[in-house]
Amino acid sequence: MTDPDKNFPPSQDLWAQSPAASGTRASAAQEPGWERATLEKLAFAALQEQRSARRWKIFFRFAWLLVIGALVFGAMRQASTGASKSTPHTAVVDVKGEIASGAEASAEFVVAAMRSAFEDEGSQAVVLLINSPGGSPVQAGIINDEIVRLKAKHNKPVYAVVEETCASAAYYIAAAADEIFVDKASIVGSIGVLMDGFGFTGTMEKLGVERRLLTAGENKGFLDPFSPQTEKQREYAQAMLNQIHQQFIAVVKAGRGERLKPTPETFSGLFWTGQQAVEMGLADKLGNLDFVAREVVKAEEIIDYTRRDNVAERLAKRFGAAMGIGAAKALSSAGPQLR
Repeated sequence: MTDPDKNFPPSQDLWAQSPAASGTRASAAQEPGWERATLEKLAFAALQEQRSARRWKIFFRFAWLLVIGALVFGAMRQASTGASKSTPHTAVVDVKGEIASGAEASAEFVVAAMRSAFEDEGSQAVVLLINSPGGSPVQAGIINDEIVRLKAKHNKPVYAVVEETCASAAYYIAAAADEIFVDKASIVGSIGVLMDGFGFTGTMEKLGVERRLLTAGENKGFLDPFSPQTEKQREYAQAMLNQIHQQFIAVVKAGRGERLKPTPETFSGLFWTGQQAVEMGLADKLGNLDFVAREVVKAEEIIDYTRRDNVAERLAKRFGAAMGIGAAKALSSAGPQLR
């Protein structure tokens, strides 16, 4: 037999036998500055990659700006076309949720919507669609005054239509309407004022916690929940609440006139069903928005003029602007409230 090992040479390094490869490796190793050239190539490649990433980042940012701009433009265009209706219709303005500065039921938003509704030649009447537990007496007072002014200026009727709730500051607003329509199960009334808070002085004494509050002015910190309240301070706060309550009562009497059938409990802060409110003269009739538009205004087409946050405002609040509003609400919550 033939020995196979005799037909093949022993295993050797093929690279070692290749003159070209040996020469290339030798020349690369002997070429001066080859390390620097390699580093320059690596750095250039990294720079190109960074430039490419930066271009894509700029592109995506620009694309997002275009999208946001298109949404804002569409919202503004829709709002402008909605307010330019000239055919006969019933104008509606929502008063929903808390009546407070910065809220959708703020005087800023409600008054702006009412002005647009009154100024439209096609609007036959303005309906305030109310579903609110109340809120700030200041905001409610501004809206009430503006309703009276706009009615006289444009000679158009204003109707209040109550859904679930029309209490406190919400009723303060409704009292300026020519007529108030309710559902038989609506909650109406709560003509009163409150100022709420907490006192932790006893708890602090039990826990051995000392409150260190420095003020300039003996009454500067009388609403501080960690400081004791004197009888003089309590009487002062009560007098302020009584004054605001009398302002509320005067507005209700002026708005309702002879239709109001007051009892000792009418202005006590109690609330009633819609059916009871009609019997007491706090409301006029049972009816909803469609009924008022069809049977009272005689204009079945309904156009909503409610002022709401646009897209840019919603995005701003979503990314942190609402934190400032929340802080402002926390600071103002100690003041009198109609709710």
